[in-house]
Amino acid sequence: QVQLVEIGGGSVQTGGSLRLSCEGTGPTFSTYAVGWFRQAPGKEREFVAGVGWRGINTWYGDSVKGRFSISRVNAKNTVYLQMNSLEPEDTAVYYCAAEHLGGATLQKIHYWGRGTQVTVSS
Repeated sequence: QVQLVEIGGGSVQTGGSLRLSCEGTGPTFSTYAVGWFRQAPGKEREFVAGVGWRGINTWYGDSVKGRFSISRVNAKNTVYLQMNSLEPEDTAVYYCAAEHLGGATLQKIHYWGRGTQVTVSS
């Protein structure tokens, strides 16, 4: 079993940057693809970025391409989401998710974190 904890949310102004961390527990974390999803009030949950379990492939949602970057450090059981050039439209609760032996697009989520709030003000 894997538990996921999101760290690093907060408030920032337009154009600013934040880095989110997803810390996983358990010795099998390196066998999970890990991704980030977000959900804004009144909207459906949206895929943001993912990294495959091998750490080779990454995938991004269209709205964040060129601004966000995902990476993983298996020795630390951590996946990072670097968010640059933030816009008010990026305001949402960001969730970390994991899929055992999954690819970067995370088609079948096995575990979710509880989420962390990101607020971008204009």
